[in-house]
Amino acid sequence: MSDSELIPQAAPARQADTRSILQHLVRGERPYMLYVAFVVMLIVFSMASPWFLSVDNFLNIGRQTTLVSIIAVGMTFVIISRQIDLSVASTLALSGMSAALAMSFVYNSWIIGALAGLGTGALIGLVNGVLTMQLAIPSFLVTLGTLSAARGLALMVTNTKPVIITNEAYFAIFGEGSVLGIPAPILWTIAVTVAGILLLHYSVYGRRIYAAGGNPTAALYSGIHIKQVTTLAFVITGTLAGLASLVLSARSHAARPDVVQGMELDVIASVILGGCSLFGGRGFVLGTLLGSLIIGTLNNGLVLLGVSSSLQLVIKGAIIVAAVAFTKR
Repeated sequence: MSDSELIPQAAPARQADTRSILQHLVRGERPYMLYVAFVVMLIVFSMASPWFLSVDNFLNIGRQTTLVSIIAVGMTFVIISRQIDLSVASTLALSGMSAALAMSFVYNSWIIGALAGLGTGALIGLVNGVLTMQLAIPSFLVTLGTLSAARGLALMVTNTKPVIITNEAYFAIFGEGSVLGIPAPILWTIAVTVAGILLLHYSVYGRRIYAAGGNPTAALYSGIHIKQVTTLAFVITGTLAGLASLVLSARSHAARPDVVQGMELDVIASVILGGCSLFGGRGFVLGTLLGSLIIGTLNNGLVLLGVSSSLQLVIKGAIIVAAVAFTKR
């Protein structure tokens, strides 16, 4: 067959690919509509506010969304496995208190503080996973209980008082340092996102978590230990909540027991907005990051436009619901 006979076949293939992408866009399927929605939001706010389109403002958005973005990566694993974790904000508060107390009692070492914060988060995640999978209690109820218990412990350990942190290395590594002009909190967000992508999309565990959430019966007959796989998802989420606590306490130079109340709603909204299905088996880490950035950009843009805080809540809720409804399959 001559080369001239092969050439006409390439054009229909390219046209088919183009039609496929356009069909995805028209039907509102992810990930295409998520990218479009984010770009449209950037254009609208850039036209509405002269201060929006600047490097400093974008760095500010990155810092503001760090906590939600980091925890949302872990929540992606939990929701793909057909579970939910409502305790992440309380886990963050207790982990931060553990890190601060560990540094105040053990040589003021940032390594000890970091291990204490991460370990506390992982332990709470392990408790959530074991109670959910071994005792067959719905994760909604389990994590609702640990939400209250972890917050109560955070308030009890210092009698509701904040714990001051004085370790300069801790501040630089988790809160105030930078590399090539990129603040440390944003670098931690990037690192967690890359690790999450590799683990979820390029590892055996990632395939197992998709199988466990998408079709538990088939996964069980395939030899996948669903209880272990799902429990590890809770541990990952708890550990990342612990990491978020290190970032927050380093930025504020103190750990407080009453921080980020209600943040679990923004985390879950970011994951769902990013394309993850509450019924399990579907989702991707980059979509979760974009969902978090959309919420953060929305908050930032409304503040720059001088919208009142009460109206911001109404607009934010309406846009999230509309966006999820429009982009769902």
